[in-house]
Amino acid sequence: MPKLKTHRGAAKRFKVTATGKIKRGKGFKSHLLTSKPSKRTRKLRTATLVSESDYDGIKKLLPYM
Repeated sequence: MPKLKTHRGAAKRFKVTATGKIKRGKGFKSHLLTSKPSKRTRKLRTATLVSESDYDGIKKLLPYM
């Protein structure tokens, strides 16, 4: 069976934790920040885990994670 290719866009966006969960950055942090409260933009900096419903799809994009 041939080797599977990693989806390079997904590889740049997701990291795998030591326990095997997938970590992602939050969106809505690129522009139009003046209208957003400072508290909201601070919270957007922190990474979060991928939801269970998206987990299987991302796992297909990252076969060797």
